[in-house]
Amino acid sequence: MFDTFFGLPAHPLIVHATEVIVPAAAVIVVLAALWPRFRRWAGLLPLGLAVAALVLVPLSEQSGESLQERVPESSLVETHVELAEGLLPWVIGLVVVAAVLFWWNHRERAERRAPRWIAIALIAAALLAGTGTSVQAIRIGHSGAAAVWSTTVTTPSGD
Repeated sequence: MFDTFFGLPAHPLIVHATEVIVPAAAVIVVLAALWPRFRRWAGLLPLGLAVAALVLVPLSEQSGESLQERVPESSLVETHVELAEGLLPWVIGLVVVAAVLFWWNHRERAERRAPRWIAIALIAAALLAGTGTSVQAIRIGHSGAAAVWSTTVTTPSGD
């Protein structure tokens, strides 16, 4: 389904959007958890970015599966595929945290006094989900770049 786009492999196009949106969503969710003023200002932004990331991850996986059929098998490609399979659970966690933060923001505005332990739990959950999501996205991006460029670029010999 997601094989090519105007004759180019779709995976690099989709995955670059994913590699921007996923870490951006993680940063925004963590900021919303840590900074109440930002959370009130941001409104739906953390949840919207997290949902966009949730949509992009399966699209990246599907386009990657299509591309995998066209490239030679290698251990670098296999590593990239294995790492990519681990991103979706992190992004789901990020969406859950963002949704709870959105709910918390509305409750906080209505009541003005809310238990402090909820804010602390949300900060911990946001830090965990945001860090895990970002680290996994970086590992996937690095392994993908290594798989592409290891056979394309040669190191200068230093002659």
